[in-house]
Amino acid sequence: MQPEFLAVRDGRRFCLFHPARGKARAAVLYLHPFAEEMNKARRMAALQSRALAAAGCDVLQIDLLGCGDSSGDFADATWAAWREDALVACRHLRARSQAPLWLWGLRAGCLLAAEVAAELAEEVDFLFWQPVLSGRQHWQQFMRLKMASEMAAGQAKAVGEQLRRQLVAGQAVEIAGYTVAPALAAGLEAAELTPPAGRGGRVVWLEISSRDAASLTPAAIQRIEQWRAAGFTVEASVARGPAFWQTSEIEEAPELLAATLAALAG
Repeated sequence: MQPEFLAVRDGRRFCLFHPARGKARAAVLYLHPFAEEMNKARRMAALQSRALAAAGCDVLQIDLLGCGDSSGDFADATWAAWREDALVACRHLRARSQAPLWLWGLRAGCLLAAEVAAELAEEVDFLFWQPVLSGRQHWQQFMRLKMASEMAAGQAKAVGEQLRRQLVAGQAVEIAGYTVAPALAAGLEAAELTPPAGRGGRVVWLEISSRDAASLTPAAIQRIEQWRAAGFTVEASVARGPAFWQTSEIEEAPELLAATLAALAG
């Protein structure tokens, strides 16, 4: 594991590079989820990155603008800046590895991966962990964290309207300890997990459930068919384990790790 900083237009982005053991069979860029989900998922991302490297994959993890150990505050982040960070990381990974490129997203990181792929000059494969299908829905769920804290006082609806007015007026909002700029909220809201036009490739779509023999949701199945219709080969399954990106304690999902390793390094 090699920690490093990438120089970008407005500072530095912290990265961890995990070199493949032996000749690399894949070059994998990890794009983390939104807000606190990133922190909850750090252990799983680290475990998977190390396992993939040991199995012959070059893996690069990046902390986007205002996240983790990268420069800037979360309040500085915009969706466009995160997309540019991901493109810089792709170029950096490509300078170190010529193996087939994979974009690995978790939750909202999948939305970012799909947008970034459309701007690359090469085809890529995708690894989606519990992908967010709609940025608008994801943002609304995030706003509910703020509204939930006001529910006891009966102010939830008023708080939701206030947040929307602030964003329309160009003002940042504070939710669950995170200050979100209007440009970040708007970019997330506009994002959809749709296949990049004119591309093809492989998609490993892995979801997680605490129940045995769980199935994908109808919404996920519909979106998968959209990717298949666009020319992608999609392999989708559900692993058993906890929703580690949102649990109160740091959790692990060994079946998800194993399924990912089998798909990428098998």
